[in-house]
Formats: sequence, C-alpha cells, structure tokens
Amino acid sequence: MWRKECKLPGLHSFLLLGNMTPKVSDLIEIVNGIAPFRHAEEWDNVGLQLGDPSAPVTKIMVSLDACGETVDAAIAGSCQLLATHHPLIFNPLRRIDLLDPSGAAIGRALRNSLNIVSLHTNFDSVQGGMNDLLAEKLGVVSTAPLSITRVEELAKLAVFVPKGHEEQVLQALFRFSGFIGNYSECSFQTSGTGTFKPLQGARPFIGSVGEREYADETRIEVLLRRDDLDDAVSALKAAHPYEEPAMDLYPLLNRGRADGFGRIGELENPMSLERFASEVKQKFGVEGIRFVGDANRMVRRVALCGGSGSSFLREAGRRGADVLVTGDVKYHEAREAGELGLAMIDLGHFASEIVMVEGLAARLESGLQARGFVAELVVCKVERDPFRYR
Repeated sequence: MWRKECKLPGLHSFLLLGNMTPKVSDLIEIVNGIAPFRHAEEWDNVGLQLGDPSAPVTKIMVSLDACGETVDAAIAGSCQLLATHHPLIFNPLRRIDLLDPSGAAIGRALRNSLNIVSLHTNFDSVQGGMNDLLAEKLGVVSTAPLSITRVEELAKLAVFVPKGHEEQVLQALFRFSGFIGNYSECSFQTSGTGTFKPLQGARPFIGSVGEREYADETRIEVLLRRDDLDDAVSALKAAHPYEEPAMDLYPLLNRGRADGFGRIGELENPMSLERFASEVKQKFGVEGIRFVGDANRMVRRVALCGGSGSSFLREAGRRGADVLVTGDVKYHEAREAGELGLAMIDLGHFASEIVMVEGLAARLESGLQARGFVAELVVCKVERDPFRYR
C-alpha cells in the first residue's frame, strides 16, 4: 500500500488504490459491515446524519466528534464525507438555528456538500471496535465482553457450484462469514455429479433445453451470520454462474461470538496499581489521570470501557476485575468502587475513545480495497481533549 503525507496541517492521509469512486451509500454499506447499525442501542442515532447517499466520495475524514472544528477541518481538506463516532444529531431537532453552534455546523456542512456518517454504540459493542482498540492499547489480552448485549446466531448455507467457479462464490459468501472462536471464512467442499434438465424459457450456463445434463460440481458449505442471510443469498446469486443456483439453508443451534460493552481480560505482566496508572498515562499521552484504590495493590485482571463506563463497576467486580479503566468517573461512583474493593482509573472520555480514529480508518481502508474503490482517507489530528490540567 502506497501512503503519502497530506500537506494540510494537522492531518495525515493515505491514498487508497482501486479503480472506482464510491458513493456515500457505498461508504454506508462498508460502515454497516464494520459495525451493523442494527446493533446500536435504541436511544442512539447512527448512520447517515446529513447528506446525499448518491453523492460521489473521493476524500474521507475520520474523527471522534462531529462538531464545528471537525466539520471545518473536513471542509478545509476538501472532503466529501466525515465519519465520526459521536453523532452530529443525537436528540431530535426542533429547529436548525444557524446562530447556534450545532446549527451553524450543519449549515456549513450542507453548504459545502459534506456528508456525515456516525457509528456510536454499534462500534462500542462490536468485536474489533472501540473497546478492543482500547484493550489493545492498554496491553490487555484474552478479552471478552464485560456486559454481553448480543450473541451471534449462525446458519449454514450449502450450494452446488460447477468445477472451476468455487473461488468466486466463496469470496462472495465470505463477506458474511460467521465465526468459530477466532476463525472466520469457515467452509467445507466435496465433489460430486449434479443433474438438471433445463425447461422451456431457461437460459442454462451449461447443457441444452429439454436435455438432462450431468455436471461435475462442488458442494460448498459455508458458516454465515444468520442476520445476513438475505444479503448473502443475493451476493451468492450475483456471483454464481448458474441461472438458478441450487442451495440448502440450515439454522444452527451453535452460537457465534458475543458482542457487548466493555472488555475484561488480563495483563501479561501483573503490576502495582500505581505503576499501571503511570503506564496508562504514558501510553495515552495525557496530562494527568485519577485513580481509586491502594497504590500498592497488584493488578492482573483488567476491566475497561471507553467513554463513560462507570455503570459497569459492579459487573467488573463480579467478574473478578482488579481495576476498571474508563472515563467520566463521578464522586459517588468512586466511593462505591472503593467499598466494593475495586480499583478504578479515570482516563477521561476523550483519551479513552480517541483510539477509534486510527482503528476505524484502518477498517475503512480494508473495506474500500476489498470492493475495488479508490478514495483518499484522512485522519483528523485537530481534535483535543477539552479538559486541561494544572
């Protein structure tokens, strides 16, 4: 992958290789594949916040917040799409007042044809999303969701493919692959002979109308996410050479991976709370952090939640965590944690979530490449934590 530095101050960009210019709707599809919008909390507002789904996109910015400064940075960078974590429009709007900060940002975005897409609680809970990125930076391994919100249901699709066309069908179906532990793209193939007789009106890929055909075929079985079956079947039909591919669908009692808020896992090298807090401060480059608990207690099992995760402190204690790392810790929550014997580190809302910018950019990069799209991807560097320390 060739990468070039962008000359616009405060931004870093990558030029993605491909041969097609995506539309906003294509980016929405890619984002939905990364963190399905249907997995967002009911009170949340994710997806297209502002814009035209049919508009072409040659340059994309990724940021944590959808606010005046990130909108201005995207406009200054000649971007057509701004992908954010926090939604631009969270509560229903009664009016758009161009003298109000949020209304002014909406107005500037509209005047400059800037489309805005947000992925919030869906990216918080999905595997590979916000909390896995946070765990990776903290050095927490062997993680599992702290609070499970959804367990993936699986299905098996079996389809019969003429010899030589297996790979194109597999590539179409693997976009909807289910998981067995840490493994995806799970399939099985067997060879055999298929028969069919094309009737009047058919346009057979092989064989003749009215004649029984014997074909060397491969039976392909693929593990899929049950929620994606309709899309998977549509993709299969588009990729399959037969006019009417023969397939079987099986519901499975097997359960796939679990999604949920927060993560809990282990430090590879246990250390004192004071040392762990010091390492967290250094890794995240923050001016200061707060912690609750005995500085000398040993920390091995770590619970974490990006943003505001103090509501999970009882679950963290129940799951045997030594410490909960999150942001926005309130006084009474800190008191409760101490009474429960649970240490807490308040990293701050901004610092605990800004990791999503680089992480989402990488996922978007892969999604664009996989579909053959070309667009310049820009990571916003102008955002700063609004809090200062003395």
